[in-house]
Formats: sequence, structure tokens, C-alpha cells
Amino acid sequence: MSSEEFEKLDDIYKSLYEELKLIPEKALKSYGEERKRLVRSFDERQGEAEEVLQGMEEELRGAPSSYRNSMTAKLRLHRRDLAKLQRDMKNSASSFGSSSQPVGGSHHGIYSSQNQQSTHLQSQRTLLLQGSDSLNHASQSIERSQRIAAETDQIGTDIIEELGEQREQLDRSRNRLVNTGENLSRSRKILRSMSRRLVTNKLLLGVIILMELAILGAVIYLKFFKR
Repeated sequence: MSSEEFEKLDDIYKSLYEELKLIPEKALKSYGEERKRLVRSFDERQGEAEEVLQGMEEELRGAPSSYRNSMTAKLRLHRRDLAKLQRDMKNSASSFGSSSQPVGGSHHGIYSSQNQQSTHLQSQRTLLLQGSDSLNHASQSIERSQRIAAETDQIGTDIIEELGEQREQLDRSRNRLVNTGENLSRSRKILRSMSRRLVTNKLLLGVIILMELAILGAVIYLKFFKR
């Protein structure tokens, strides 16, 4: 258990319960003042047990959720046992009602009214505990949903940032491709220009060679054939 105080209160309740469960049987065998004393003793011990159970309920509200189910089950078991003892005591008192004195009958009527009120209060406490558990579960579910939503939002933010970085990389790659295309275009222009110059140079060289051959032929003709 997570609460030492809850365990201490549980031990106190068990001690009171051991005393209470002996009283209905004794009341069946008792008469007159002894019976009244047992009824008063039962009422006192029952009140003490109710106070202990209320203290256990307060400890239960502050307990961690991992221990709350087992603590709630133990508390419900104690209340069920206490309610059974109250019914047993009521049956013991009613079995003696026809032969009891007026004062005893009046005391039994008061005890029955208190017993009904106690049972009603127990039902309300049980409903409150169930409602508190439901609220705690709902709060935990909301917290989990909020954590999941925050994580999802963070993941979405990371994805958007990553996509932005990838877009920048693609833009840079595209710019490099554009620059490469422009460089290739300039290179092709330069190659074409060099090719035209090469052809022109070849033509000029051919013309020069032809002119030199013509001059040489003319010189030979004039030197040997014009005499």
C-alpha cells in the first residue's frame, strides 16, 4: 500500500470489527439491562468504525492511482461487512421486541432510524467514491490525450521543418543545375566559335599555299621558258 496511515486505520477497523461481530450473538441471549448495554456498546463501536472508514476514504482520495483499486476494494468489503453486522444486530433487537420494556422498544426504534440513516450515508459515500474514481480516470484519459496531441504537434512541427530544409536543398540544387546549364551553353558557344576559327584558318592556309605555288610556278616559267 502507498499509505501507512491507511494501513493503520485498516488495523484499527479490524480490531473494532472483531468486537462488533460478537455483540449480535450475545444480544440474542441477553435480556433487560444487559441487552440495552450491548445495544449501546454496538452503537458506540459502530460509530467508531464509521469514523475509521471515513478516515480510510480520505486516505484513498490522496492515494496514487496504481494503489487506488485495491484500497477501494478493501474499503467496500469493510462497509459490506459492517452493513451485515448492522442487519444482524437489527434482527437480534427485533427478535426481542415483543417482550422488551417500552424503554427498550423506544431505544430499538432510535437504533433502527440510525441504522437506516447510516445505510443511506454509506450508499452516498459509495456513489461519491465511484464518481471520484470515474473523474480520476477521465482526468488521466484527458492528460494522456493532451500528451499525445502535444507529441503529435511536435512531430508535425519537426516534419514541417525537415520539409523546409529539403525544399531549400532542392532550390539550391536547381540553382546549381541552372548555373551548370548556363555554363554548358557558354561552352558550346565557345566551341562553335573555335570551330569556325579553325575552318577559317584552314581556308586561309590553303589560299596562301595556292598563292605561293602560283608564284613559284610563275618564277620558274619566267626563268626557264622566257629566254
